Amino acid sequence: MPLAQRTCRTPSNAGPVALSGKRMPLRRPRQVIHSVGCRRRPDAHQGASYIVVSHKRCDILPDLVLSKVNMRNRASEGFLRNGGVTGEMLRQRDWPGHELGAAASWPQALKTVVSLMLNSRFAMFVAWGPQFRLFYNDKYAELLQDRHPFAMGKRFDEVWPEVWDELQSFIALAMSGETVYRENFPLVLLRNGTQRTAWFTFSYSAVESDDGSVGGLFCTVVETTQAVLAEKDRAHERERLRQLFDQAPGIMAVFSGPTHVFELVNAAYIAHVGDRQLTGKTVRAALPELEGQGFFELLDHVYSTGERHPGHEVAVKLQREAGKELEERFVSFIYQPIRNEHGEVGGVFVEGFDVTSAIEANAALKMSEQRFVLLANTIPQLAWMADREGWIHWYNDRWYAYTGTRLADMEGWGWQSVHDPACLPSVMETWKLSSATGLPFEMAFPLRAADGTYRMFFTRVAPLRDAAGEIVQWFGTNTDVSVLEDVQNELRLANRRKDEFLAMLAHELRNPLAPINTAAQMLTMPKTSEAIAKKAGAIISRQVIHMTQLLDDLLDVARVTGGLITLSEHRLSLKDLIEGAVEQVSPMLMKKEQKLTVSAPALPLPIIGDPTRLTQVFANILNNAAKYSPPGTRIDLTVRTEKGGVSVEVADAGIGIAPELLAHVFELFTQGARSADRASGGLGLGLAIVKKLVELHGGSVQASSAGEGLGSTFVVYLPLAEEGAHATPAAGVAPSLEVPSRNVLVVDDNVDSADMLQTMLELQGHSVAVAHSGTGAMDVVLVSVPDICILDIGLPDIDGHELARRIRAVPHMRDAKLIAVTGYGQDSDRERSQAAGFDHHLVKPVDISQLMALMR
Repeated sequence: MPLAQRTCRTPSNAGPVALSGKRMPLRRPRQVIHSVGCRRRPDAHQGASYIVVSHKRCDILPDLVLSKVNMRNRASEGFLRNGGVTGEMLRQRDWPGHELGAAASWPQALKTVVSLMLNSRFAMFVAWGPQFRLFYNDKYAELLQDRHPFAMGKRFDEVWPEVWDELQSFIALAMSGETVYRENFPLVLLRNGTQRTAWFTFSYSAVESDDGSVGGLFCTVVETTQAVLAEKDRAHERERLRQLFDQAPGIMAVFSGPTHVFELVNAAYIAHVGDRQLTGKTVRAALPELEGQGFFELLDHVYSTGERHPGHEVAVKLQREAGKELEERFVSFIYQPIRNEHGEVGGVFVEGFDVTSAIEANAALKMSEQRFVLLANTIPQLAWMADREGWIHWYNDRWYAYTGTRLADMEGWGWQSVHDPACLPSVMETWKLSSATGLPFEMAFPLRAADGTYRMFFTRVAPLRDAAGEIVQWFGTNTDVSVLEDVQNELRLANRRKDEFLAMLAHELRNPLAPINTAAQMLTMPKTSEAIAKKAGAIISRQVIHMTQLLDDLLDVARVTGGLITLSEHRLSLKDLIEGAVEQVSPMLMKKEQKLTVSAPALPLPIIGDPTRLTQVFANILNNAAKYSPPGTRIDLTVRTEKGGVSVEVADAGIGIAPELLAHVFELFTQGARSADRASGGLGLGLAIVKKLVELHGGSVQASSAGEGLGSTFVVYLPLAEEGAHATPAAGVAPSLEVPSRNVLVVDDNVDSADMLQTMLELQGHSVAVAHSGTGAMDVVLVSVPDICILDIGLPDIDGHELARRIRAVPHMRDAKLIAVTGYGQDSDRERSQAAGFDHHLVKPVDISQLMALMR
């Protein structure tokens, strides 16, 4: 028989498959691939056949079926020809050095299956030998993705380690002679670095070696991921459409056949006719009360002629509750014929709405027009009514009050006179479109008030329709939204200031980094002298102080504006507070050769307040006066007593404040015009902090300026304390004391930071041990007795708070001093440190003098 006529057939009406040999039935159990054609194993079931690939249908491998390979007579050296990229890989491979040996010496069964695989356009692979070495074709290489070309000749478990355990049982079953077939089988694969589920249809069949033993495994596979996902989407879509049908607000039903059997009905339809069984019944049986009302005849007509029929506000009498009288309802509907693939009518689709409520409302509307007009006169909006052509014939009282007009001025199209001429053309175009189409009109535009000014209004116009759905008039309202416009403008301004602040912040943080970086590099140069090293160290120290101040300002403004600050109030002397503030700004005054004059009564002027925060207020204002004034200028500080309070005025001859900026000078992120070099620096936060702190003390602050270049004046008002009380002097700086030598443990995962702190402490005469993790710190604590432990909070293995608790649990460490070092300095952070067992809480970068004071 010619090759093209050699066929086999499956029990499930599969198409013919071209094979060598006679016509054979296909069976999945115990199928094994032989080296040549199809033949029966000695232990095979009676009547069972063995084909190259067992599959649910033989005709899924047309190129396999139509292959003209003569498997019995194929030349051993030519079996690797063709095969595309993978065929070329196999031909170029150094097989004599492989455990399989030279290709010419391979078992004929392996040669045959490899040749068949390479010439197939289906994804196939052969797993040969006890280690299941993989050979595959170009199509399978696509499934491998980035595992190709690594996979060629590799073990199955090397190539697919993530699914090897899951597939082992299938492979064992196939190697025992049973064909394994799985359809749309899910596997979780690692693709592009991500675990993803993919679906496959595949079959495993054993391949006999030349000696009759099973030499390997043959697989044909098709990835069905897209098909599976598509079917899931289709199922989801079908369910979604069913829900949409059932949840549709209008009534819907599908009738089938000439007797109009209810096939589908939605909830709205059941609510319309009353709760009763409809599905599966004819319309005459389900709704007998419709007899004589013409609906049955209409359905018959639509079914017989194929002509659709609409109905508008048609009356229908329904028995919506058993045993009760018929209830009249009104419905607008359409009967639409349903045609099959041959164009024949097979049913009728009904869609519509119960418009009873609309009919009743329309009637009530006509009866209450007078009351409606009265109501329209009481609403806060401007309101008006027009006929169907757009001719306005009525305005409410608020319209006349706002515009200062009369009906004679506004009637018809006279309203155009109170519109902004620039906006009127677009208003007219939109209004004419609504008038022509009946669509609601919505638009925002300015209207002129009686005083000639314009305010923004949002206007909405809706049509009022009669029972037939025809527009009888239009009703419009104009809502004043000018306040909303102002708010939106304020938000835009605030957003712009925020963006400017972020730009300033980036600039201010980068500025000190440049000299710090340069100084650090200078220190690493081999020829750096001691003088240069000291200069570099001084530069780094100054810039770190500057960066610390910037960060402190950011944290301060967050605490103050967020209401998270707690004042430590005492009775204070205003004189001492001002002296403390002057002391803080003295270095800048001296640097710029500026003269500060202080004029104050010779009285202590007691006030109630937080000494640190009030000193911060006055120092900030003095610092701004010095910063924004030219060198050699004068700054005046004047203290005056007033009834029940005291004022502190700081006046300078500096750059002044522009009038448009003066109203916003105490707002966040506000600064005057900035030069490109940003010589003055700052983030625009200081005055916002000043205002909040003064208000927390029951006072107020004001700013004034005659304009740019004419200087500025800031005045702080504070209430005086009651007479007869003694003021507490502002806290001073404790005198320096010699620090005794201590055993110190430094714990920080930042090696550079830990090393530098170790070096600094050792220069002070302390004995220092260093650990870079919580575990390492515990190792030190268990074998030694540190007097002081300086712990970073953000450690990689043990949180600094937990480490503190563990250290406190060691008996000989209960009295040790624990100092937390962290970048977090909020009150809640300090409370958490204290709860964990820390004695002190320092914020990075650590003030060395403060740390030395804690070492005593």
